[in-house]
Amino acid sequence: MMMAYFLYTALAGLALLLALLYTKNPYFLQDLNYAITAIKIGMRLSKYKKSKPFYSMLDCFLDKVSRQPHKKFLLFEDSCYTYSQADKESNKVARALSTHANLQEGDTVALFLGNEPWFVWAWLALAKLGCTASLLNNNIRSKSLLHCFSCCDAKVLVAGADLRGAVEEVLPTLKEQGIRVFLLTEHCDVDGIESLTDKIQQASDQPLSPQLRANIHIKSPALYIYTSGTTGLPKAAVINHERLWMATFLQSLAGVRSDDVIYIFLPLYHSSGFLMGLCGAINQGVTIVLRRKFSASNFWNDCRKYNVTVIQYIGEIIRYLCNTPKRDNDRDHKVRLALGNGMRADAWAEFLQRFGDIRVCECYGATEGNMGFVNHIGKIGAIGKEHFLVKMTTPYALIRYDTEKEEPVKNSKGFCIEVPRGETGLLVAKIGARTPFVGYAKNKQQTQRKMLNDVFVKGDHYFNSGDLLRIDDEGFIYFQDRIGDTFRWKGENVATTEVADHLLMLDWVEEANVYGVKVPGHEGRIGMAAIKLNENMDFDGKAAYQHVKNYLPSYARPRFIRIQDDLVVTGTFKQMKVKLGEEGFNPSVIKDPLFYLEDNKGYVPMTPEIFSSIAEGKAKL
Repeated sequence: MMMAYFLYTALAGLALLLALLYTKNPYFLQDLNYAITAIKIGMRLSKYKKSKPFYSMLDCFLDKVSRQPHKKFLLFEDSCYTYSQADKESNKVARALSTHANLQEGDTVALFLGNEPWFVWAWLALAKLGCTASLLNNNIRSKSLLHCFSCCDAKVLVAGADLRGAVEEVLPTLKEQGIRVFLLTEHCDVDGIESLTDKIQQASDQPLSPQLRANIHIKSPALYIYTSGTTGLPKAAVINHERLWMATFLQSLAGVRSDDVIYIFLPLYHSSGFLMGLCGAINQGVTIVLRRKFSASNFWNDCRKYNVTVIQYIGEIIRYLCNTPKRDNDRDHKVRLALGNGMRADAWAEFLQRFGDIRVCECYGATEGNMGFVNHIGKIGAIGKEHFLVKMTTPYALIRYDTEKEEPVKNSKGFCIEVPRGETGLLVAKIGARTPFVGYAKNKQQTQRKMLNDVFVKGDHYFNSGDLLRIDDEGFIYFQDRIGDTFRWKGENVATTEVADHLLMLDWVEEANVYGVKVPGHEGRIGMAAIKLNENMDFDGKAAYQHVKNYLPSYARPRFIRIQDDLVVTGTFKQMKVKLGEEGFNPSVIKDPLFYLEDNKGYVPMTPEIFSSIAEGKAKL
């Protein structure tokens, strides 16, 4: 009887404790589950760091081949490859490259391919040879292509057959540098380009000796991944094996299971598609559905066809899906989890309402960054949630930032000032042994630019994310803007994302890209928006004016509006602002329809006369 009493008391006490914890933090159980998963990941990474020989992502793949040889690994169009078949295909590529390109451990090979199985086989092949893969954006050409190639000291270029023209354009320079160029085709009659497919077909599919990669360790470079380069030439972020593993674990944190089927349409040359998508899938041992390019019209048909359960997204992808015509079978699919970053709150809510109860795991991070956040709760609009484990292992802070001077605000002692909770600040993350910042290949200047020194004490070093964030009272983190995306007008800071969100509330606006443009004789930048109209809809200048007048302060209202058939985005669906800002609002230069916000009249067509009036300082802005 006494034992039962003690047991009852203990259970009642535990229940009371849990109730108190829940009252203080309604997300306690989700936070606890996240903590347990994060600790398990930390233990795994610690084990990999100490293992001899080093346990790489390739070893993880080979383990999956051994355990589940006949499981479907890659579905592409009408082809299906098991884990065992993928292993053999990559063995053949490795042997062909080893023989004909004379590759040695530690060499770098540039891959210039679109989303196709060859990309995966080539990367696995290079890993088996102990080589580093440089993942070139298959959309770049000419000067940018040569720049990216030279960044990583690659000795060999492997290109897709469809990119022959782009290769031929830079071939004279590559030949001068003694670069071996291979094209994934059976025959090639161009001097300086060698065919590779025929050599692969003749090669053996037998396993390669692990001794070929015996000297690879956790700090060795695994990949070079290029930043989008929206403000200049792309930069090659060095991804070592430790960084690769860290990004890979995101699928574990998001709750991806081994029985899932993941749909990857994001470019494999970028960290989202390659690290979080492909490598994450290998880590979990799941089946991958690979598509060449994103297609809004085919998206859900693909999900139904291949029984997809996990999707990735980035940038404006979710809005593109929401903008497709509604169908009766919108909820007829097996997708249970969406993983990615850059989903805006309005599109998020619409996505769930239309396509069903899909768990969204929004995350935040940069290809070259030394930390990240995960919104493990699923709170709409948040890019992450603070967690004591993250704070403990990766010290970070939001600091006060002057957008006009484009520099952090300092106190009387010359140190940065942390903003109070609820205020917007620049995210900085401490650089240390557990949170290293490797930087960019052959670009010390750009690497230094991403670092802040003497932030809180003399001698400390922090990674400058370039992003302005806000943390609310519950610890949820919200993206406010990128430093370059915030402009100052009439002494006020204007957040481009906020203005764009308001423009998207107009039912005839499909997409909006807001940026600041310089005006002669004025300080700062004035607001301008490039918008894409919904199909068969017209621009309504009076309605637009009434809308911005109702929702935005005068300094934040776009003074100019440019109508475009399609808004320009990078390969990872990030909006391009710099070029638009440079083009300005001159109707003699811009052929797109232009409108000017005339006080109390609304948006009127922009004319050379209005432009002259502004340029000469006669018009009041």
